Amino acid sequence: MTSRIPHLLEPYLALPDEASLIVLTGVLGASTNWLVLRHLYALLKQAGTAKPPQPGVTVTGASPAAAAGQEEEAAVLLVSFLRDLAFWRDGLARLGVDLEAAARRGRFAYVDGLGGGLGGGGSLKSGEATGGGGGGGGGGSTQAIRPHHQSQSQHQSRQQQQQQQQQRAGVAGWKRVPASLAPGDIARVVLEGVAQLKKVNTHAAIVTVAADDPLIKEQQTSLEKQHAWFALSLVHEADAVLSLRLLDTGVAKDVSGVIRITHGGGRLLARDQEYLYHVGGDGGVKVFERGQ
Repeated sequence: MTSRIPHLLEPYLALPDEASLIVLTGVLGASTNWLVLRHLYALLKQAGTAKPPQPGVTVTGASPAAAAGQEEEAAVLLVSFLRDLAFWRDGLARLGVDLEAAARRGRFAYVDGLGGGLGGGGSLKSGEATGGGGGGGGGGSTQAIRPHHQSQSQHQSRQQQQQQQQQRAGVAGWKRVPASLAPGDIARVVLEGVAQLKKVNTHAAIVTVAADDPLIKEQQTSLEKQHAWFALSLVHEADAVLSLRLLDTGVAKDVSGVIRITHGGGRLLARDQEYLYHVGGDGGVKVFERGQ
């Protein structure tokens, strides 16, 4: 059976360093959905002990505990603008992760980026999840995040009292943030929101954006300019960028696209890499080097 996490990507899906920003970019025909699912799986899987790093490979973004092979749990807040909770729940179920069980343990919560509702919290009632959200968009998301932030802090406090050696780290994942949610300075507002995630009770942020050439290079309309500025600013600030694109030579039967891994000026010290990948009809993913 194909490994849930491709072997070559294991070092890059480890829990990032504190205050890290990881950016995933995709294009039409090379979606980041499978990569987001693998990130979620790596953070929420039941395995209690991290694998030691491969000889000669520096683990990208691995925290000291993970790099040393120590037990480490992460709590994930997923904010998704284009996919509902059912999509992520079904995708992770195929990988063996029960999101409802993770939510009951305080390790997962979901925010509907467009509706402003928070789900998957287990203990949250529907009224608490959606109330106070205002008119949707960014304001709704902020209101929805706040009750989870408080309950997660309380949960972490209890865990620290019970077992001080156990580290629980919050990881916020923003799935494909569009710059068209509102006119004006939405790109700047969202970018500032990402920066705040790195400061307020959040271990790291993983953000996905579209990087199609027409969205980045044209810049004829204000929308195109906003999106290009937003995407390029994220990439510039990122500690690591995992970008997906189609093959330069066209479509191949056994290759879905190319994944390129680059690193910014942060503390993540792994080498830049470029691999080919193939997404099967059953959702399984293979990642391999050119020529294999």
